[in-house]
Amino acid sequence: MRNLMTMGRTFKVAAVVALLAGSLAMVSAPKPPFNKHQKAYYVDPKVIAFVRPGLVTTIESAQIASDGTITAKFKITDPQGLPLDRAGLYTPGAVSTSFIAATIPVGVEQYTAYTTRVQKSPITGNSATQAGTDSGGTYQQVGDGEYVYTFHTKAPAGYVVTATHSIGVYSSRDLTAFDLGTSYADNVYTFVPNGTAVTTTRDVIKTESCNKCHDPLSAHGGARRSVELCVLCHTPQTTDPDTGNTVDFKVMVHKIHSGSSLPSVQAGGKYQIIGFNQSVNDFSTVVFPADARNCTMCHDQSSGAAQAKALFKPSMEVCGACHDNVNFATGENHIDMAQPDNSQCANCHTPQGELEFDASILGAHTIPRLSKQAPGNVFKLVKADGTPGKSPSVVFSIADKSGTAIAPAKMDRLALVLAGPTTDYASSVSEDPRKTAVANGDGTYTYKFTATIPSGATGTFSVGIEGYRNFTFPAGQRPNNKAEQSIRDAGANQVLSFSVDGSAVAPRRTVVQIDNCNGCHSSLSVHGDNRNQTVMCVLCHNPNGTDAPMRPAAQLPAQTIDFRTMIHKIHRGENLASEFTIYGFGGSVNDFTDVRFPGDLRDCEKCHVNSSEQLPLGDNLLNVTTPRGYINPTPPTMAACVACHTDKTAASHAVANTTQLGEACVVCHGPDAQFSIDKIHAR
Repeated sequence: MRNLMTMGRTFKVAAVVALLAGSLAMVSAPKPPFNKHQKAYYVDPKVIAFVRPGLVTTIESAQIASDGTITAKFKITDPQGLPLDRAGLYTPGAVSTSFIAATIPVGVEQYTAYTTRVQKSPITGNSATQAGTDSGGTYQQVGDGEYVYTFHTKAPAGYVVTATHSIGVYSSRDLTAFDLGTSYADNVYTFVPNGTAVTTTRDVIKTESCNKCHDPLSAHGGARRSVELCVLCHTPQTTDPDTGNTVDFKVMVHKIHSGSSLPSVQAGGKYQIIGFNQSVNDFSTVVFPADARNCTMCHDQSSGAAQAKALFKPSMEVCGACHDNVNFATGENHIDMAQPDNSQCANCHTPQGELEFDASILGAHTIPRLSKQAPGNVFKLVKADGTPGKSPSVVFSIADKSGTAIAPAKMDRLALVLAGPTTDYASSVSEDPRKTAVANGDGTYTYKFTATIPSGATGTFSVGIEGYRNFTFPAGQRPNNKAEQSIRDAGANQVLSFSVDGSAVAPRRTVVQIDNCNGCHSSLSVHGDNRNQTVMCVLCHNPNGTDAPMRPAAQLPAQTIDFRTMIHKIHRGENLASEFTIYGFGGSVNDFTDVRFPGDLRDCEKCHVNSSEQLPLGDNLLNVTTPRGYINPTPPTMAACVACHTDKTAASHAVANTTQLGEACVVCHGPDAQFSIDKIHAR
């Protein structure tokens, strides 16, 4: 009997496999929708045809019965629409799903979840009711890949049938057995139980706004990936009983993104949330990559969010999230104006006033260096020329935004930076032209460098310009504020390349573009606002640059400031195997080992352009001076790779593939090689 049962099971499996094989033979599927950044792109097409990796989960309908029973009909498919078996018996990879039910009560703007749990803190002994997922519900299959989920949780007696309700689902499909990782998907279905049209929604910030940095947004193990889902649980009703902090979305997200700049943190406190399995999530070191006053970085008014203008609705909860040293009850740090509730907030905090730096929402968040009142500095490099062994000269002009010429002597800081050759900048020199630049009578000025172009130099060199003027706006622009407002008005850097030997001008290769940087940084500006274009940064952050001029003798050896090494390491931040500290102007200590990159570090194209991350990197690149590295100097390709892959084994691997003839990295890691850059970074 046992043998017959075994034979029966074997026959069933064989029949299923035969059925699948027959289906695959009969159906000529279109090319799978995978790109070079996905693991599936590199898998044998026959495996892809069988596995059909990816996951799409869609709630098709939902209803609430008269007794409060909540049901949701949903479908799970691959990205091309092929139905999937939830149990993973008839299609590869079991699919796990979790459901949330919530409502927006009439007259209220945020959700209240029906699906809740009680969490007791082992630290404080306090208990809190928290929004969460349903537990104990049942599934019924009603079609291929189609199921009905019946919640264990019921809508409360007397629930409002005319109120907006939403069902959320997050799901995962385990394909690790095929080396295809885990696929995630989520979805939200919104309806009104009595069948009328949905008119009230919660749509303040789009997920796409988050993904400008987070690439992609994911939390709680990666399964939750949309703001639409997040707000179903992160409601005002939910508190962390361990810390007492709310996890209300509007409060929590503001506090997380302010992180290290929160007044409470700067005063020595911490901002933490203790989550699942008592995991401690400390956001006290978060540094927002843009200026936190740039509210529209997230509250994008062009995003299409139905309630994007919620930015202009002030409240104690929202404003107090960032300004957490304000005591609204007493008026402390609120110009002594106590506020019992939110009813009067908008009287002073209008969307936008007549003046910058006033009490309006946009005015109060004006970033001084981006003030519209600043006259501006517009640099133009007209011409540069020079020959080896001689001092080059540069013709330039400066004007304000209206086109009015500005004399170099009127600038509070002005510098011209010379570097070359453009094949790979070997050195740079910065000089101040304010006193010696000669007026040409047409609004332009000529400056002759003191430094000379090295004897024997060939090819193309570059010159860049940077500088600013300082302005002080009078007091009184902000109510009850007698302090003056100082602004550093920096110009956008310009770089001009020129030939030193009569050959064709060949500008430096473009590896990254400032627009990519500003996807997260909004308006990248460093070194006292002087440097704000990547073409300027690389003049000084060259392969031979180190922080030796600024680093104390007791802290030697020096650290490289080579752009590729430095940027990779900065963005790797807290994931580095060793510290990365650069000493800067005035001896400032810049430790980047607490940087928390918000995206996926495997996405090289988040920063790179022109396939510049691909091997080979280019011809005639210099070795990188790395006094604190495993190998000094470090070959150019190795310098780029070990900046992220910082363990000794990675360095040893790179050394083992470098000979007196050069680096052999391209053999294995070239675009079409077995371990190409795209393939090993695929997700």
